[in-house]
Amino acid sequence: MAFPKLQFSKVQMKHLSVGVLMAFAITSIVFLGYAMLITYTNVSERSLPTVVAITTVLSVMVAGFDAARGAENRGWLWGMAAGLVYVLIMAAIMVIMLPMFSVDGRTVMVFALGIAGGGLGGILGINLKR
Repeated sequence: MAFPKLQFSKVQMKHLSVGVLMAFAITSIVFLGYAMLITYTNVSERSLPTVVAITTVLSVMVAGFDAARGAENRGWLWGMAAGLVYVLIMAAIMVIMLPMFSVDGRTVMVFALGIAGGGLGGILGINLKR
């Protein structure tokens, strides 16, 4: 069984790009808010992995949703593509910003959640489009 091929068009790439940008906007707002919460209140950093995982899933669902809205079919695949783009950019940012960054089980889990969340967003996007 071969993996389905995506047909790239300018409109589809626009939807994919806008979706990923929206996902990063959401991520930035949530992370900034959480950083302020940690800095100025008694909230501990113990909840950081949970916040990262939930934010990643919700952000890539938005990216997948928007990517699939521009697709004719295979919304799940476009959503997963948006999730993959998101996690690859996030990984590049982490490598640049954190010199001691290493891939561990938690990192792999967040990446998997990102791709799966994008697929779920793509399913919702293609089905709610009609």
